[in-house]
Amino acid sequence: MVLAAGYGERMRPLTLRMPKPLVPLAGRPLIDHVLDRLAEAGVKTAVVNVHYLPDQLETHLGQRQGKPPQILISDERGVLLDTGGGAKKALPLLGRGPFFIHNADSAWSEGAAPALPRMLRLWNPAVMECLLLLAPVATSIGYAAKGDFAMGPDGRLSRRGEGEVVPFAFAGVSLCDERLFKDSPEGRFSLNLLWDKALAKGRLYGVRLDGRWMHVGTPEALAEAETSFEREGA
Repeated sequence: MVLAAGYGERMRPLTLRMPKPLVPLAGRPLIDHVLDRLAEAGVKTAVVNVHYLPDQLETHLGQRQGKPPQILISDERGVLLDTGGGAKKALPLLGRGPFFIHNADSAWSEGAAPALPRMLRLWNPAVMECLLLLAPVATSIGYAAKGDFAMGPDGRLSRRGEGEVVPFAFAGVSLCDERLFKDSPEGRFSLNLLWDKALAKGRLYGVRLDGRWMHVGTPEALAEAETSFEREGA
């Protein structure tokens, strides 16, 4: 599942006339970086949700015809459903899982162990309801917050408390199956709601990114990511 429906407000003025997933990074639209990485990990089908300037996005995705992965559209033109609601709407296309839920603007340079195949190897539905890709705050690009999670030796996660600083930020990719959405609300809601439920049961896990995450949230962060791509050959 590629989450591509948002307005990209923090990326203005670049997103006044194009959806954020089409903003170029190192000569390619952000969403192409995502789709190509999914294909490299063996993903055969990607469901992409659309809402803001959807015709532009659908036209671009149509130009990828014949190039993996196969793309299915989850149409949110009528109402924007946020991350959780958007993924839930797409469940009939996603199947039982496991499946990735991938932000359309999540980019990184790989280390020795490529992130997505490693997540698949670590996925254990007996103990996990969701597995998050986490980036070390200290080495991330374009990220200046206090982190999102602390991680135990077994990979089990805990949230950052009030006034705390924690080592890891969510890097925009999770792995789960349909069980995560059991008893979830209808309509618009965030994946954070479901992560907190999994967290309360001790079933929210993380994996550390072996590479450098680029938080491409603003035009300034995009410029910093461009420099990193040139330097590291990402």
